[in-house]
Amino acid sequence: MARPWRVAIVGGGVTGLAAAVRLRDRAPAGTEVTVYEQSDLLGGKLRTGELAGQPVEFGAESFLMRDPAGGESAAVTLVRRLGLADSIVHPTVGQAALVVDGGLRPVPGGTLVGVPGDLEKVAAVARPAADADRDAGRPLLGPDADMAVGALVRERFGDEVVDRLVDPMLGGVYAGRADGLSLVTTMPALARAARVEHTLVGAVRAAQAAAPRTPGAPVFGTLAGGLSTLVEAAARESGATIRRDAAVRELHRTSTGWRLTVGPTREPDDGSRSRRGGRRAELELSEVEADAVLLAVPARPAARLLAGPAPEVAATVGGLDYASVALVTLALPAPELPELSGFLAPATEGLLIKAATFFTTKWGHLRRADGLALLRASVGRYGEETSLQLTDDHLVVTVHRELSKVLGAPLPAPVARHVQRWGGALPQYTPGHGARVAAVRAGLRAAHPTLALAGAGYDGVGIPVCVRSGEAAAEEIITALGGSAA
Repeated sequence: MARPWRVAIVGGGVTGLAAAVRLRDRAPAGTEVTVYEQSDLLGGKLRTGELAGQPVEFGAESFLMRDPAGGESAAVTLVRRLGLADSIVHPTVGQAALVVDGGLRPVPGGTLVGVPGDLEKVAAVARPAADADRDAGRPLLGPDADMAVGALVRERFGDEVVDRLVDPMLGGVYAGRADGLSLVTTMPALARAARVEHTLVGAVRAAQAAAPRTPGAPVFGTLAGGLSTLVEAAARESGATIRRDAAVRELHRTSTGWRLTVGPTREPDDGSRSRRGGRRAELELSEVEADAVLLAVPARPAARLLAGPAPEVAATVGGLDYASVALVTLALPAPELPELSGFLAPATEGLLIKAATFFTTKWGHLRRADGLALLRASVGRYGEETSLQLTDDHLVVTVHRELSKVLGAPLPAPVARHVQRWGGALPQYTPGHGARVAAVRAGLRAAHPTLALAGAGYDGVGIPVCVRSGEAAAEEIITALGGSAA
């Protein structure tokens, strides 16, 4: 009788947990799945906390309801699989604003991540360059080409559209700048249209037509109990063995599979390190065997583990850079807030804040009878990490002052606050990212088919993308093991 498969998943974020659920559903009965998470918390950037007696997200806030083709997103499908569909709630206020010349102006409609399909609709926020978007008789983008979003939009619409619209919208998602982010990775629908269309207006309209939205259908959703309920349910339903505070330090190929060296995240402080011979002491490190390994961790720790079995892949993967951010959440007693979901702040406005969300306005299920409001501001842009060296107290004071300035009136003093720092949280996809990832995966399939990569560092940010990435990697492992078993 064949021994059950043993699969190791390195990383207990939503990507790794989605992969574990997929293995539970699709792998042969008896498959042993172990998830190794180096921290004591599962979920990665999904983390529901509490402030002023109310649940609040300290990480990702919501997920897209639809996929790029218009079908149900992978996040919604997973939520249904986990029996949480009845907990899905949607924003009750969807209108956001942009900070322009120190004041708030509504985000104009008809754009694709800030890139307009109708130049007249954005005129109140940014003045497009006159007659720059001309038909030169060829597609905007070659068959295999990629370029920075900012370069394309500046050439066709001018600087104001980039600086006031595209840059803050991309910055709100990636904490990066439009001039450094890949068109193919961050705006794939627009890239596909640009390989056919001769003008940027035409490409935006074609991309929008390819994925029509049903009028009135919600774009975003979250869970009434907080996104940590998704994490908990995925861990439970996967049936996987979950090892917390378990850092995978080394990965080696064996004749039958893989050997992982696993140890605690923190060194023991009882003197055992020196008494038992250092880091490889029995109580500190252990070695485990697996038939397949799925790396669902950021690029740099993945590169460290890949350095032995796949050094060339490791060099490429390790080149991916990340932006760090801090999320400052304030509980304010009965402030006067506009009926907005929040706002985005272009870098040209000179603010520390790059985005703000009015939680208790945006999400009706969070509104309180006593009028207490929860506001969250995001701080930190790629290349401006010095702003994150401020103390928590300094960040809170600065965010409170800037919120008051943008809203045009002093806000009441917070009755509670929380600062969540996410170091190296958001991948920065430079042009050519997609091709590099494709080459990495092709190399792994050829040399190590039972070793897979998944997560935001490779496939994009957002809960649906991470879920889909984890599930696809799980399917690859199932195929690879099935093929070797045959």
